[in-house]
Amino acid sequence: MPPSHAPVPYLGNALVFPPARSAGPDGLLAMGGDLKPERLMLAYRSGIFPWFSDDSLILWWSPDPRMVLFPDELRITRSMRRIIGKKTFRITKNQCFAEVISACAETSRKGQDGTWITPGMEAAYIRLHEAGNAVSYEAWQGSELVGGLYGVDLGEVFCGESMFTRVSNASKAAFIHMVRELEEKNYRLIDCQVHTPHLESLGARLVSRAQFLNLLKGEDQGHGKE
Repeated sequence: MPPSHAPVPYLGNALVFPPARSAGPDGLLAMGGDLKPERLMLAYRSGIFPWFSDDSLILWWSPDPRMVLFPDELRITRSMRRIIGKKTFRITKNQCFAEVISACAETSRKGQDGTWITPGMEAAYIRLHEAGNAVSYEAWQGSELVGGLYGVDLGEVFCGESMFTRVSNASKAAFIHMVRELEEKNYRLIDCQVHTPHLESLGARLVSRAQFLNLLKGEDQGHGKE
């Protein structure tokens, strides 16, 4: 996470966030609060997400710009089309959410020391899953879990959180399956949070925070193009 030098609001017990548009230049909006399902769902519906390390307070973010994928802009390479056509992976949904988030937590990330998916985060998202708000997609080879991803489902908007892979292209296959499914269900947006070359290669792109907040509310029908 990038450092922040500006003072930020501290959240108490009240179920409230500052407006997402008031986040600092690095995207940091607030600190403190808790990871109860009600707060997490309010955060995602408001364009906010938690991201912090094990030794810090809970930090809440709303970056500008924001990485998003419009389902109809998904890019699939010829090589991935062949992999999907050969049914190299069997893709399932919500078969082993706890295993997926645990695998994501164990995956090392370039430029990161340790994981931001703390035990408390794992427990919080498992509670969200049990409430029907967090979803996992899994990629299998035989009986072996080889990749997957999870996120928060807002209905018409899916907020991606993390993915992992143990076999080349496994998480990508799960991601493509998910996007196709969401497109069939007329979801308008997948929130990818921050830029990565991997997401960009799949068709995700950056929009301003203001555009993203409008898209989240269904007020922008132009695919975020100004």
